[in-house]
Amino acid sequence: MTDEPPLRRRAHERQAGDEPHSRPAGSPASDGAATSASDAVGPDPKPGGPVPLIAPRDGTPVPVETPDELAELVARFAAGTGPVAIDAERASGYRYSQRAYLVQLRRAGAGTVLIDPLPLGDLRTLDSAIADAEWVLHAASQDLPCLADLGLRPRRLFDTELAARLAGFERVGLAALTESLLGYTLEKHHSAADWSSRPLPESWLTYAALDVEMLTDLRDALAAELVTQGKDGWAAEEFAAVVAWGLVPPRQRPDPWRRTSGIHRVRGARAQARVRAMWYARDQIAARRDSAPGRVLPDAAIIAAAETDPRDERTLLTLPGFGGRSVRRLARVWLEALGEARGLADSELPVNPPVDGPPPPHRWAERDPAAAARLVRCREAVTRIAAEHRLPPENLITPDSVRRLAWTPPEEVTVETVTQTLRGYGARSWQLGLVGEDLTTALQDPPPPPPS
Repeated sequence: MTDEPPLRRRAHERQAGDEPHSRPAGSPASDGAATSASDAVGPDPKPGGPVPLIAPRDGTPVPVETPDELAELVARFAAGTGPVAIDAERASGYRYSQRAYLVQLRRAGAGTVLIDPLPLGDLRTLDSAIADAEWVLHAASQDLPCLADLGLRPRRLFDTELAARLAGFERVGLAALTESLLGYTLEKHHSAADWSSRPLPESWLTYAALDVEMLTDLRDALAAELVTQGKDGWAAEEFAAVVAWGLVPPRQRPDPWRRTSGIHRVRGARAQARVRAMWYARDQIAARRDSAPGRVLPDAAIIAAAETDPRDERTLLTLPGFGGRSVRRLARVWLEALGEARGLADSELPVNPPVDGPPPPHRWAERDPAAAARLVRCREAVTRIAAEHRLPPENLITPDSVRRLAWTPPEEVTVETVTQTLRGYGARSWQLGLVGEDLTTALQDPPPPPPS
């Protein structure tokens, strides 16, 4: 991040429907006089700190719920100009599905809209209307899957979180960036709300509308910063990679039960079978109820039962995580799952899947000391280059790519073979240009010390 003042959009660059947000009454800069457009959106630091953003500039919109309302907003957004700011609200932690329960959009000339997708089915007509526009999202990878389920797929995008990482910002949350670059504070107290509930409270709708209120302004500020740092080409490659990722259907994880929190404490194939049986029993109930699995039975309860293998309800209900009324009502389900695992033949027990890639780094020193030394040198090179260019090491090159390269380097270690290997792991051209030569050097064993 530079030490220059926050970047601001010029008033004459604004389009209809994208008027500057006026300062709330009583704010440090409010003295009864009209506030200029440039001062409102990107204020210079003033005594009293940033301005709270408490209401959308056009008021809180009523969610669109009918086909006729959808058709009207499609026409508005097709006639709008410039980028489209987009966000979505899910109900993670409450629902089994990861669907979107509210979609927010803003575009110059169209204003801000909220869409309730539940009664509408899909939003493909909207997708067609804004297909040629750049979509602006924050942490796009979180929202692209649920937007794709509605038929919304960007062809071009600008990810404000990813842009901030490339620009070297330490705090890359939406609220932190809006405050540091635009001088406004966003409240995030509804971020973990149950967005599947209906009707949605007015305060929640205001919160949702504010999430896209300043997103295009933030995009402009970050784009200018990337140009100043000479990183706009890097960002273009990263954004294109995110778009391509969003077009690929999500891959089903094999053995999803192995991701149960705390499973590393479970020893033996028979105990793992108990985790598996209880995980799938819980998953079926969660899917049927459309409830988050952890609300049906916590992971900690599955692990406790797998470790102790209770055989009766009284013993089961003494374990951590089995005290709630709804959990107790399902006691017979959990006991049946445990009994199913108990009755499996040895040949039916889980077998650890083959490892795809190198072992955990803490085992390298004993299994292959030369590879362990290569990994140390590669990590040092990545850390140094990332610091020189003021970006996180994981955005310079993925840690998994570095591990794979260090564990199994090309037979002939040259810049060409190293960059070809990294490209096969998904590295982009800008990344290869920065790390190719240094990682090639790091992979080569240093010459032995001269004899004393």
